[in-house]
Amino acid sequence: MEPEALRSYLLGFPEVSEETPFGPDAVVYKTDGKMFALTDWDTLPLRINLKCDPERAQQLRDAHRCVEPGYHMNKKHWNTVTLDGSVPDAVFLEWVRHSFECVLKGMPKARQQEIRKQLESNARSESPATRERESLREDLRRGI
Repeated sequence: MEPEALRSYLLGFPEVSEETPFGPDAVVYKTDGKMFALTDWDTLPLRINLKCDPERAQQLRDAHRCVEPGYHMNKKHWNTVTLDGSVPDAVFLEWVRHSFECVLKGMPKARQQEIRKQLESNARSESPATRERESLREDLRRGI
């Protein structure tokens, strides 16, 4: 996965901020003030820390050599994933979404509902059919 595509994906979740509270090399992605991802974009291969349900975290570590206990994080709730190409992008992106969902579960119910509505809205607006319609509209506007 290309770093810019991953960064766009991370920033595509509702109300996400990109911060550097630990210095310029550690970029943190938060929603509602709660961290769900941390990476150093200059590290090769790219590695990213993702929050994870404890049972699932161990399952992922056992099943994938690119998944290790979270570096400098609570090992029970965080994994470090090395993007070495051993896992398909779709699977990896599902892990990122799971990380976001873990943070979401810790929020008050009303706040969860607000953010879930935004997630659903984003999912509908980014569907292939919607993108195709938007592309056709743009072509019509340009007179193609």
